[in-house]
Amino acid sequence: MGKAAVKAWFLSAPLFSHLDWGGYLRTAQALIARGHDITWVSGSAVGGAVTSAGVPFAPIRQTGWLWPPPPQPDISTMKPQDAVMLRYRRALDTWLSESIVGEAVEALIELAGEIGKPDLIVTDPFLTASALAAEALGVPLIVCGWIAQRELTDDRLFPVQKALSSESRERLARLCSRFGLRGVNFSGGAAPAILSPHLHISYFNAFWYQADSANILPQTRFVGGKRIRDHDTPPAWLTAIPDDQPLGLVTLGTTFSGELGFFSWAAQAMARCGLTPLVVLGGTPVRDEDKAQLIAALPAGTRLLPFVPFPHVLPRIRLICHHGGMGTTHWAAVYGIPQLVVPHAADQRGNARRVAQAKVGIELSAHDVRQGKLLEGTRALLSTPQIADNARRLADDLAALGGADAAADVILGLS
Repeated sequence: MGKAAVKAWFLSAPLFSHLDWGGYLRTAQALIARGHDITWVSGSAVGGAVTSAGVPFAPIRQTGWLWPPPPQPDISTMKPQDAVMLRYRRALDTWLSESIVGEAVEALIELAGEIGKPDLIVTDPFLTASALAAEALGVPLIVCGWIAQRELTDDRLFPVQKALSSESRERLARLCSRFGLRGVNFSGGAAPAILSPHLHISYFNAFWYQADSANILPQTRFVGGKRIRDHDTPPAWLTAIPDDQPLGLVTLGTTFSGELGFFSWAAQAMARCGLTPLVVLGGTPVRDEDKAQLIAALPAGTRLLPFVPFPHVLPRIRLICHHGGMGTTHWAAVYGIPQLVVPHAADQRGNARRVAQAKVGIELSAHDVRQGKLLEGTRALLSTPQIADNARRLADDLAALGGADAAADVILGLS
């Protein structure tokens, strides 16, 4: 007799970018293709995208992810250290706001009563409610999209992280007390993070984490990632751009996309280097007057877009300038694109550092941007063939590991 079908929930924040993490949704599809009972659990905003991918969907009233974020204050007049603190606090509030995380845990427990408890909970790396609910339900937690790391100590934190570490620990402690939990799916140390004792799946490779190897825990599995063949029709705006016109992509993801000045500076740098900029706002609401100011500041020929279909667009991109979010960084790596990364908060600093260590791009600080270094960095990347060669080799190495199919193998190995 064959092995019984695994019943698993895949949990994500209600954002399209959180369906990915390098192959997250495709991992669910791979398990379904093998006959397993998979349900995607998130907010209703992503239900259409999930069901259109052939994955059963269960909406919940709250996922614990703060969305949309509060309006971005004007940071142009702030001291640099104050602006950095603001970004980190916004990041902390996004994934660890007590009231909405608590409501999300309640919603997940209720869902288990309605449709039955799963055998496994699989989660995106930053959804706090997943880790708490898995412990409350007594089922193993699997993290897709992030390595398992040893606990951070104070000496490994940036000053701003030290300032917020006690607050994050206190928030988590109160949530655990509320539900009678021990926090078994979180790291201890100076800065708590989701940490499964069972399995973490990274859609990169060991080389990508070369400088972190001493801190990577054995429950980490590297599965790489592959390009997607999109059978949909390319958007008309893309086909209208001549094939021989080199394109550059600018994005700050979804949480930090209120910093509109960054878009114009990056687009100007790309245009001065011969690229047609695609500026992607990530779906964050922008006031009409702010959008009008941004349009006026963009160079001629720039395409200003809420989202872009990466499988269609990325094969044509020569350079991407972004915030260092895990999903964006991975997409660029899989498609072999040189990266100019300006990290804002959370995991983005580590991602930016790894881009530089792998010699597939450059990391710039917010101070560098204010000093006009975007143009300098863009020129350097476009004029250094070795960077493009390194990016292509990394893409080949990631593809060789198997991607989502390999991720499905390791999940089934745990079950």
